[in-house]
Amino acid sequence: MFKFNLKDMSLKKYVSIIVLLMAVQIAPTFAGSENSPYLGRWALHFEGGMGWLEVRQEKGYLDADLLWIGGSVTPVSNVFISNGKLNVTRTSTTTFDQGNGMMRTHILTSVLELEGSGDQLIGTMMEPSKDGNGATIFYIYANRIPPVPAAPDLTKVKFGEPIKLLGNDLTGWRLLEPDAVSGWKVEKGELTNNPEQKEGTPHIHYGNLRTDAEFEDFNLKLSVNIPEGSNSGVYLRGIYEVQVVDSYGKELDSHNMGALYSRITPSESAEKKPGKWQDMDITLCDRHLTVILNGKKIIDNQPMLGATGGAMTADEFIPGPIYLQGDHGNVSYKDIVLTPIIR
Repeated sequence: MFKFNLKDMSLKKYVSIIVLLMAVQIAPTFAGSENSPYLGRWALHFEGGMGWLEVRQEKGYLDADLLWIGGSVTPVSNVFISNGKLNVTRTSTTTFDQGNGMMRTHILTSVLELEGSGDQLIGTMMEPSKDGNGATIFYIYANRIPPVPAAPDLTKVKFGEPIKLLGNDLTGWRLLEPDAVSGWKVEKGELTNNPEQKEGTPHIHYGNLRTDAEFEDFNLKLSVNIPEGSNSGVYLRGIYEVQVVDSYGKELDSHNMGALYSRITPSESAEKKPGKWQDMDITLCDRHLTVILNGKKIIDNQPMLGATGGAMTADEFIPGPIYLQGDHGNVSYKDIVLTPIIR
């Protein structure tokens, strides 16, 4: 089976491998239905980002959901098989001012094209520029994601010694993006982020904060304080975002406080009013998530079907850091303690 590590590969070398693979004409092996080789969930890997794709056979048609780099998992505009290749399109709109109060809207169509067999695919994503001058091409390697195992019995899980992740300074933490500006500081045991933007000046890109250490499965306890209208997030292993946001008083949604972002909606609203300390108790075990918010279990050992937007990687089977989203708004954290699960 052909494998390669994107972390150790330049885009030029990667493109060369794609061309070589195309030259030897990898062809899908169809089993019964023309669509069957592409059904399932796929982790998408490419230089500078990640993605996730699920292809399903619905009643009489093919359908799919796509996560592309950031944001939410969303239904695609179209998905079809042509000449043995899987084609997926996603659309967005952009509006141009034509003058005299007249506006023109364009629909931008990005095209994901994949081919292969078994558990590996290769292909490209083409994203047109908003002004119509050129397009960005991403060269993609995709691997099939194994089915999520049965829910673990958390009463039988063995835990190691608790690890205090936050001390009196930022020791043990660093910016996820080395070139970003840091809004993070520690005072009196509280980790705060203030991504201040100054009116009339260029937008400042503030960085996310990650632990130096990397972990597998664990329980994570912390307290967080979100001001009104603010937004952050806690990424487990740098892959799964548990949402941290001021959603007090809002209808249940997969983007609310304590949700697995765009994937799992809390069973009830347990968030406090903005400006108050809130307690989060999170367990990640065998690709299942449990979240207890302010003493209420709002996600109960639920399966996670893939990475969330902003993940460091689409690979769900490697250790990773805790990372805290720092480019969306003010937030404070304290009492961050991780207890690893022992295998």
